[in-house]
Amino acid sequence: MDEGDRSDGDGEPDRETGAADRDVESGESIDTDSTDDDEMASDEDAVSGGESERAGGGGTEPDRPEAEPDRPEAEPDRPEAQPDRPDTASDRGVGASDESVLHRFRHDREGPLMWIREMLSSVAVVLLIGLILFGVSGVWPPMVAVESGSMEPNMEVGDLVFVTEPGRLAPDAADNDVGVVTHEVGETADYRTFGSYGSVVIYRPPGRTASPIIHRAMFHVEEGENWYDRADGRYHSADDCGDLNHCPAPHSGFITLGDNNGRYDQASGLAAPVKPDWVTGVARVRVPYLGYVRLIATGQAEPSDVIATSVTVRMGPIAHSGVGGGVPDRDRAVSAWDSTVSDVTPSVSGGDVTAATAG
Repeated sequence: MDEGDRSDGDGEPDRETGAADRDVESGESIDTDSTDDDEMASDEDAVSGGESERAGGGGTEPDRPEAEPDRPEAEPDRPEAQPDRPDTASDRGVGASDESVLHRFRHDREGPLMWIREMLSSVAVVLLIGLILFGVSGVWPPMVAVESGSMEPNMEVGDLVFVTEPGRLAPDAADNDVGVVTHEVGETADYRTFGSYGSVVIYRPPGRTASPIIHRAMFHVEEGENWYDRADGRYHSADDCGDLNHCPAPHSGFITLGDNNGRYDQASGLAAPVKPDWVTGVARVRVPYLGYVRLIATGQAEPSDVIATSVTVRMGPIAHSGVGGGVPDRDRAVSAWDSTVSDVTPSVSGGDVTAATAG
């Protein structure tokens, strides 16, 4: 019993020792697990700490490698932008050049650009004035240049005469559709133009290829009329109607005369009585010398003619002629002109001279 008790008693410590051993083994395993857990926790803390450090400001480092691949993608765009730069520079150069030429054209006070500018300005002004005059006159061209001296002294060679279409701006004294007041009616109504009674008309007889004629309307005749008695004997040399050209009148129309001429247009054979539809315009205003521009350009006058005319105007004419002019030497001046009438084709200007259209 005692041995058994001892053995039993000896067995207890073994059991205890075994339990302790098991405790130790279990404790080692527990400690090992806890150690592993601690190491994992420390690793997690380290990772989380690194992430917190990156989040706190050091986290840009990992992003740099990700941003680097984008840079090569942006680089190819630069060569595409390069070709545009020369174009832009060239465009700027062209624009600057154009602006420079335009500025010089507008502001230069000497040189070719200034002359070109002045010439273009003059042409533009003339065209503008021409359009305005056309709107007023109703005919184109609205001006004629006087080519001869048949209407002197009331119209001179080189004058530019503004005309209106027949019937436009007709005076109250006009008793016909073309707005013409004859010298005969003008004396009664006291209507004067260009230094004498009556209207100055521009007309072109059928078949005439030269410049139209610009003369004064003296009186109107009817078809078949014997107008010898109405005619002023100073402007024809006939003894009766049979000796007077176009008498009796072959048709209705105006008997016309140049203020500086010695014979009616009809008496000299220049034209038959002027029908209303032959009249292309009525003279209204004259501008001295401007007609020379047209005459010189067409070779009908020389620059020296302008100088000669200017000298004559300053010194005064030696003799004048005109209807009722009352000027000494009038007959001699008319005679001198008449001596050339049969040899010279009248040109548009007045009297039995003709006038050239300006335009």
